[in-house]
Amino acid sequence: MVTLGCRTEFVEYKNLTPFPLRVLVVEDSAEDTLLIAAELRRGGLDPVVEHVETADSLQAALDGHNWDVIICDYSMPELTGPVALALFLQSGLDIPFISVSGTVGEETVAEMMKAGAHDYVMKSNLTRLVPAVKRELRAAQERRDRRQAEAISAYLASIVQSCDDAIIGKTLDGVVVSWNVGAEHLYGYGADEMIGRSISLLIPPYRPAELPEIFETIKRGEGVDGLETVRIRKDGKPVEVSLTVSPIKDTTGRVVGASTVARDITRRKQEENERLGLIQDLTAALSHVH
Repeated sequence: MVTLGCRTEFVEYKNLTPFPLRVLVVEDSAEDTLLIAAELRRGGLDPVVEHVETADSLQAALDGHNWDVIICDYSMPELTGPVALALFLQSGLDIPFISVSGTVGEETVAEMMKAGAHDYVMKSNLTRLVPAVKRELRAAQERRDRRQAEAISAYLASIVQSCDDAIIGKTLDGVVVSWNVGAEHLYGYGADEMIGRSISLLIPPYRPAELPEIFETIKRGEGVDGLETVRIRKDGKPVEVSLTVSPIKDTTGRVVGASTVARDITRRKQEENERLGLIQDLTAALSHVH
């Protein structure tokens, strides 16, 4: 659909892409708008085009619709390219803004790119339009994916940081790279005291083989689940813990580190020992009765 001024014309396009491309064309020429739409179609895209040519209509379009790309003329009677670009930037949309023009110099092109336009195409060479659109659509999607990944990472980091269990990230050499509040509470060391130091600081001297065995398992891509052992706190006191150690892998699947979730089981072990002592006492008492 191409909107021209106050009237709407329907242009029949064959669906060459799985989803229509929502295109906002800022252009004072209806003919040039149709040429742009036709060029997008020839490039294998399926454009649904809306045409605006004033600041008010551009602002309304930015406020009221979702767009995949904006293609903007540089020189128009009621709206200039720089003004249109400024309105676009104020909208906060992260989509390609591609400027087109018939007669501008390299200096103008550089100014538009510096101001925030993603690309610049001359009307005399519209064959560059589709490659520019596809390239900038990919770049915009990569930016969205990166922001989403960063948001997920930040969310997970906040969960880890606020978790009551001790959650520790380590390199394969045992160097601590992350240390949450739960680890501070359990072991008594602050993050600034442990990050960059070896996790072996927590290992009792009478368990020298435990850490190498854990890391050999991790390097094979396997995990350690529910290992009940002892660690040494900052104050020198032992604490009984249950450990779950998992390999950390990069995007290629290569093991690059390990994460440990530790839970204090001192009270549970005490209760188990008390129960065991009670059973032993009862057994001994019964043997004397017999």
